[in-house]
Formats: sequence, C-alpha cells, structure tokens
Amino acid sequence: MIHPILRMGDARLRRVAEPVTAFDTPALHRLVADMFDTMAAANGAGLAAPQIGVNLRVVIFGMAHNPRYPEAPPVPRTVLVNPVLEPLTAEQHSDWEGCLSVPGMRGLVPRITRLRYHGYDQFGQRIERSVDGFHARVVQHECDHLDGILYPQRIRDLSQFGFRDVLFPGQDLPDD
Repeated sequence: MIHPILRMGDARLRRVAEPVTAFDTPALHRLVADMFDTMAAANGAGLAAPQIGVNLRVVIFGMAHNPRYPEAPPVPRTVLVNPVLEPLTAEQHSDWEGCLSVPGMRGLVPRITRLRYHGYDQFGQRIERSVDGFHARVVQHECDHLDGILYPQRIRDLSQFGFRDVLFPGQDLPDD
C-alpha cells in the first residue's frame, strides 16, 4: 500500500521514534512492504517509518538506479530496524541531498564519509555493514529521520539550499 509522505512542518517528523520490540510480526512485515511500495512510487533512495507517520525506528533503502540521483552508485536493498551508526572516520564530505519530505528542494549537506551500521531486519536477524560514499550518506539521511532531523537542519551554508529547478536549471530530474 502506498502511503502519503509527510512533509517538512508536520510535527510527526520532529519526534524521536520508538524502538521496535517485536520482530517477524505481520504488522512489521506489512509496514516494511508498505514502505517499499511508497518509496518505489516516489522514486526514493530510502524511506523512514516516521515519513509515513509511523513512529518506529525502521528505515529502508536501496536502489540499482534512481532517476532522482542519476550519478549515484547502486545501494543494496536493505531493511534496518533499530539502527546504530558508528563513524569510522572524522572525515566529512558535502554533497547535494533531497528528501521526499522536502519536495522540490536540494541542499549541500556534510556527512561522515565512512561508517559502520548495525541493527536488524524485520525477521530479527542482525545486520552489520561498513560502508562509504553514497551508501553511507543514504543511511545517515534516513537514520536522521528517526531522531526527528531533516537534512536542512544539517546544512551549514543556507546559500546552498534551494529549489532543485533553480539550483540546477535545465537538468531533467523527476519531481520529489
């Protein structure tokens, strides 16, 4: 089922999400399936449960190719429940981000370049990966949603934040 995606300004996006306490349940499987349906319908690279109004620490991400990020490398399709992020470096890199909850906008966001994340899939199986680049950026972006943070809050120079079609005229990127 495709859900409406909450937009910046909705108080539910500012909450700190609650941990999942029961795995491999019909409700959790339905949530994950709905999140993948919603993400696919919106051409997203990831989605957090709070973005569809569900206050749980669940994120999904993954893509082979995404028209919103045409230059981005593939990211494996992942369900991550109760994630924990561990930086593997202090090095940061700034790159352009968008968000399904901030439609039509892009901003230059600094993110840690390498990290390890761990958590569980919807069945309760532990997941642990060390990642870098775009994969690390996507994980950080989605996990920020679990703590009530949207990417504009991470932007250091607001002159590098604006409408996608103004910042990148002539680029045929799909609508958010």
